Amino acid sequence: MKRTMLSVAMLALCSTTATFAQSDYQADSIFIRKIFNTALSEGHSYEYLRDLTQKVGARLSGSAGAAKAVEYTRDIMVKENFDNVLLQNVMVPHWVRGAKEKAYILSGKQKIVVPIAALGGSVATPKGGTKAKVIEVQNFQELRALGTDKVKGKIIFFNRPMDPTKLNTFEAYGGAVEQRGYGPSEAAKLGAVGAIVRSMTTRLDDFPHTGSLRYASGAGMIPAAAISTNGAELLSKLIKENPDTEIYFEQYSETLPDVASHNVIGELKGSENPAKYIVVGGHLDSWDFAQGAHDDGSGCVQSIEAVRLLKVLGYKPKNTLRAVMFMNEENGLKGGIAYADSAKNKNEKHIAAIESDRGGFIPLGFGVVGTPAQKAKIVSWTKLFTPYGLYELGPGGGGADIGPLGPQGTVLMELIPDSQRYFDYHHAANDTFDKVSKRELELGGASMAAMLYLIDKYGVE
Repeated sequence: MKRTMLSVAMLALCSTTATFAQSDYQADSIFIRKIFNTALSEGHSYEYLRDLTQKVGARLSGSAGAAKAVEYTRDIMVKENFDNVLLQNVMVPHWVRGAKEKAYILSGKQKIVVPIAALGGSVATPKGGTKAKVIEVQNFQELRALGTDKVKGKIIFFNRPMDPTKLNTFEAYGGAVEQRGYGPSEAAKLGAVGAIVRSMTTRLDDFPHTGSLRYASGAGMIPAAAISTNGAELLSKLIKENPDTEIYFEQYSETLPDVASHNVIGELKGSENPAKYIVVGGHLDSWDFAQGAHDDGSGCVQSIEAVRLLKVLGYKPKNTLRAVMFMNEENGLKGGIAYADSAKNKNEKHIAAIESDRGGFIPLGFGVVGTPAQKAKIVSWTKLFTPYGLYELGPGGGGADIGPLGPQGTVLMELIPDSQRYFDYHHAANDTFDKVSKRELELGGASMAAMLYLIDKYGVE
């Protein structure tokens, strides 16, 4: 049975490859070379990113910065003469950090200030802050083994690092991030008064990396903050030396009523199938104390650039191409959900969606979520991408914002750049414009344009 299934899969791959081999490979190769040449010599994405990060700046959903980013990206696509530019209404959460957090460790006679950042969605500490003995744990099993008697009235310190041996840093992130997302509620269930979480990065530095938490219903909402990795190392050392070590922290965050915002959509209309769509996108929001250059300003400007490159090269798409700036990926995914709901309600057919949300680093390939035949067809184009350093088509998946389109039969894809430095900056104040390479950013936008071109020309079926 397994051998038969394998034979069928191989036949599908060979058939798809043969179909592509009969196409005008030379013409495709020449046009894709034009895409890359134009991006690298006349690209606009780097200057778009400069303005988005330095003139607009931080763009957390519900903020004035997010509203300004909507206007900025809309104006870019109007200026670039996209066929249609529109704003799609979406209601988003409005969490605010308030004044800068304060924290210090008390161990014996030592009082040491450490950098922290409230986790997105966290409640504030009581007036005057929270101070208590701190207990370090590596995972939820250790926490639960302590029991209510040992946890009640304490601050729980989740200190499991990202696994540095994982070459795929997103895999390392996935292996540690649940302590940030769910740790505060797990601690609250046992009576803890606060939670401190080691920042999600393999780098040792003084930047706290924020990110969303998810309070469990009925568990109680305790204040929670990320501590920098240097701070985490110090706190762990002091606890080992003195089990009575305490930590004090003060934060002022609150959740306000939801706010009206927008996804920003720019189109090149299809000449044959205008009611069928191929999307490239990134998320427009960023955390409130960061410029959000890699996460995800890069993805947004690469998406605009991908469509712009095809336009300036005179390509007339068969299907309608869309660049979509999704709002609210960081703390709610409301933009992605609203976009998919609108597509379903309007009975729009989305052939494929490509997201860039892994930073503006050098591109290595594309992840693909689809049927075996769809994957095989996309993999058959590998030869066209290898001259540009993209060797991996297939492994991986789609992005969070386009995920809600999956149940509608859309092929989901994600640009896969080198991941080794991404979590140095992820959700931290050092995610700034100067950390992005102009050339690497432009290569990513060109890669997305090339994939748009091939999907539009050949389809995915």
